[in-house]
Amino acid sequence: MNFNTIFLGARSLSIELENKDIYNSKAPYELYVNGELYKKGSKNIISVFGLFPNTEYELNLVSNGVESKKTIKTKEEYVTLNVLDFGAYKDGKTISTQYIQAAINACPDNGRIYFPKGDYLTGPLFLRSNTTIELAKGARLVGDTNRNNYPKLPGMIMTTDETGEYNLGSWEGNPLDCYASIITGINVSNVNIIGEGTIDGNAQNSDWWVDVRTKRGSWRPRGVFLNHCNNIVLQGVKVCNTPSWNLHPYFSDDLKFIDLEIENPKDSPNTDGCDPESCKNVDILGVHFSVGDDCIAVKSGKIYMGKTYKKPCENLNVRNCSMNFGHGSVVLGSEMSGGIKNMKVSQCLFNQTDRGLRIKTRRGRGKDAIIDGVTFENIEMDDVLTPLVINMFYFCDPDGKTEYVWSKEKLPVDDRTPYLGKFVFKDINCTNVNVAAGAFYGIPEMPIEEIDIVNVKFQYSDNPKEGVPAMMTGLDPMKGKGLLFNYVNKVKMENVEFIGLKDKDVECNEVKSLKR
Repeated sequence: MNFNTIFLGARSLSIELENKDIYNSKAPYELYVNGELYKKGSKNIISVFGLFPNTEYELNLVSNGVESKKTIKTKEEYVTLNVLDFGAYKDGKTISTQYIQAAINACPDNGRIYFPKGDYLTGPLFLRSNTTIELAKGARLVGDTNRNNYPKLPGMIMTTDETGEYNLGSWEGNPLDCYASIITGINVSNVNIIGEGTIDGNAQNSDWWVDVRTKRGSWRPRGVFLNHCNNIVLQGVKVCNTPSWNLHPYFSDDLKFIDLEIENPKDSPNTDGCDPESCKNVDILGVHFSVGDDCIAVKSGKIYMGKTYKKPCENLNVRNCSMNFGHGSVVLGSEMSGGIKNMKVSQCLFNQTDRGLRIKTRRGRGKDAIIDGVTFENIEMDDVLTPLVINMFYFCDPDGKTEYVWSKEKLPVDDRTPYLGKFVFKDINCTNVNVAAGAFYGIPEMPIEEIDIVNVKFQYSDNPKEGVPAMMTGLDPMKGKGLLFNYVNKVKMENVEFIGLKDKDVECNEVKSLKR
């Protein structure tokens, strides 16, 4: 059983097994570090902590009597600063924001800020470049429940010559004021946040989840907010109970989210798992999601941000992840006016989400709202209401229910018209399908370009639940449906199987080419 190193720091590392198994290896293994048993398990992605800087280690992975060995050397580290030495309290009752921030500010390049076991009550903390933050096992950052202790990030500030703008805050794709997050990075680079500890937003003990559509002071903070950052790694930690989105990288590049646990109650509002927005080169690997909204939602701004900056979200890899509950497993949009391109999702589990793949766009998102080059491969879905959904009539937000959005007439193609390119769904097994196997709704003037469905099995629930497969005006509830194609230029189906289907397997409306 071979493996690759996907992250190597001074104090930790992560490896990934070379297989095609989904999230967990079919063969259990034992991992030895310098001859000592470190872990028994089956997850395809494994993290090792408690290492020393600038030190060689021999890794030996044993499965079914077969060994795979590698020698690695950890990176150097200049110094460790213990937050307790700066006055931080670990009793979970005394606010320690200023003491922790002092440790972060004082940390030199290539230094580590270390949190021993304990509960650290804190407001927002601001990252510093070229540092590592390590949360030891049993260490927990606990969010302050008083919103008055949260700095506000202005959405937009004009530059002194009035020719430009400086964007700090963001809310649902617009440059709006928001509260700083428990972990906030602004214009920082080369930061690792590692460990076996927890970042706990503590929203369940505050009023963050009350009256969530009303702006009170400012819009809600995230768990981790990265604004114009580069080369950031989150490894091993748990993020939970966040006021809104758990992880929000924003106009940031070269990001790795490895072996994390993202957890929020099923009914917690807007608690998406990870929402990369206008980011480039993003790896989401070995992450377990259990949230109250979309597990992963890829974005690139609403109309203003997409039109002004034209920065797509691009080059994303989602692999060996587990998506549980929530509205969608992997969602693209609806705030995607800057476009999304080159995304691959593989070796993932989707469990009890409303939809598996979910694309949300509509008229008005603009000519730069291009989604293209999306591949879903080697996926297991169970009890997902509708596994595959592409919807170009998405009706949320104030402008979503206008006639311009919901009209099924062929309207002129102009600067407001979005475009959807090619989508590949391959080697996917869906059990307990309920509403429909897939629902694809292009717009008459700009049909979806191409959909390939290859080696995909849909097995229906014995008692399918009723629902609407896509959030669009005029769509009636349904259950037990097959694949619904509306305004698609090319559809290719190869080795697609329906088990327990009591309706038509394929229904087409304005499909130019169907090969099966």
